[in-house]
Amino acid sequence: MDESVAIRVEDLSFRYGDRVALDSVSFSVKSGAIFGFLGPNGGGKTTLFSILSTILPLQSGVVSALGHDVQSDSAAYREQIGVTFQTPGLDRRLTVLENLIHQGHLFGLKGEHLRHTCQELLAQFGVADRQADIVDTLSGGLKRRVELAKCLIHGPSLLLLDEPSTGLDPGARHELWASLEQLRAEQGVTVVVTTHLMEEAERCDELVLLHIGKVVANGSPSELRSRIPGECLTIVADQPQVLKSRLAAELQTEAKRVGETLRIHQPNGQQLFGQIMDKFSADIRSISLGKPTLEDVFLMETGSRFAESVSE
Repeated sequence: MDESVAIRVEDLSFRYGDRVALDSVSFSVKSGAIFGFLGPNGGGKTTLFSILSTILPLQSGVVSALGHDVQSDSAAYREQIGVTFQTPGLDRRLTVLENLIHQGHLFGLKGEHLRHTCQELLAQFGVADRQADIVDTLSGGLKRRVELAKCLIHGPSLLLLDEPSTGLDPGARHELWASLEQLRAEQGVTVVVTTHLMEEAERCDELVLLHIGKVVANGSPSELRSRIPGECLTIVADQPQVLKSRLAAELQTEAKRVGETLRIHQPNGQQLFGQIMDKFSADIRSISLGKPTLEDVFLMETGSRFAESVSE
């Protein structure tokens, strides 16, 4: 396997009975990258994460990572990965330090070397002064820091994080991502995250957009946004379907409807903005003009937003 590639997935499919969770998924992750799976609930992120973390077996396709076939060489592969699940994995009744020490024991670490590693990681994530605290007394942000320290105790080359910002406030989320970027910069750790948050997706080096088990787009955030030329108008109206029809008839402009919102991608958005305000200001609650976002890319590729279905 090419050392510049940490993960290679080829033609991966997975079913739960009659339901297709992953449908011929293929992508690769560069070594030392922060890589994201972006998509709504039900898109296939959790199934893909579970296969990469060896919780689920392969049904069809090939997954190789860190020089190992994930299916046939899973034991050696597990020794090189650190995993943080969406559900907290800390023992709430133990102290911060005790959680790390017991995790080290699982990987055969012990003695002074283990304690030194624990102290280094606790200092790195800014929780050295909380090592004697019972985990249950910590805030959500501090628990996430401890979880990151815990999954790094054995020096993994690949870090897998499932919705790492779940339950965190914006400040704690920022601190978490600063820690991930520091890990990548200082230790060359490859980081793979699942997320449904656009803010997190923008911080990834590269993304795979998943929808109903399929890869609908992949690339860096800027590459994905560049798929949509020009600007994006977002219009909120009391009667969006009526306005959609009038825009088509009177301005020859096609809009996508998402709930009460209309989205229009236009090379010359400012000119259209003025035309819409001149003709339809009485029918509009709000209108905004901006550059395309990752959600616009998802909408363009799938016809739907993360939390809402598109009405035609």
